[in-house]
Amino acid sequence: MARGGARKGAGRKPGASTRVNQAAREQALASGISPLDYMLTLLRDRDLPRADRFEAAKAAAPYVHARLAAVEHSGSVGIKRATEVSDDELAHIAAGSSEGTAEAPIDPAQLN
Repeated sequence: MARGGARKGAGRKPGASTRVNQAAREQALASGISPLDYMLTLLRDRDLPRADRFEAAKAAAPYVHARLAAVEHSGSVGIKRATEVSDDELAHIAAGSSEGTAEAPIDPAQLN
């Protein structure tokens, strides 16, 4: 008798939805208003208490605005204290030039 493990052809096919989900989707479309539309309607109703409108906004937000992704910094940061920099280097920095600094300026095109 076979035990566990993957079997060829087993399980739901990628992208397939269940009949229940499909039926619920069709019913929502037939009613003419989606759950998101309903939440936005509540959000705009100034007669509702602020707390209810706030909850509607929280519920609708993931459908309207993308969640920000975490970004990992992989570069190196070189920090020099002003006391470690010569007067000439400070004058060049103040003038907006990187001339005379220890490192070459980074091309902005390489940052993205």
